[in-house]
Amino acid sequence: MKVCVSSNGNSGDSVLDPRFGRAAYFIIAEETMELETIVNSAAASGGGAGITSGQLMVDKGVEAVITGNAGPNAMNILKTANIEVYRGEPVWTKVNIEQLKKGRLEKINTTVPSHSGMGR
Repeated sequence: MKVCVSSNGNSGDSVLDPRFGRAAYFIIAEETMELETIVNSAAASGGGAGITSGQLMVDKGVEAVITGNAGPNAMNILKTANIEVYRGEPVWTKVNIEQLKKGRLEKINTTVPSHSGMGR
């Protein structure tokens, strides 16, 4: 399963960023645990961060996202693409991926209000 973790850093030893659309980085893990790091260009945008980030997951062929929260626009794109969303813990990226593999992460079915990640 191809998994993406919203991250505050650019490695598997970075801690989960609780925001999805405005996360600093995305760490994408292949089944082999080969990691790809993507700087989230939408993090500082004035609007549409969730849409841009969600579409990036679709384009990358991600099957699951681990994050803290997702806004309604991001969640709509992820759900439409059948990408499952899980609530991660404030620990290393690799630990969150292992927790998902063990079935220990809760699915997220609700969203936070729009623009929550902007610090308003």
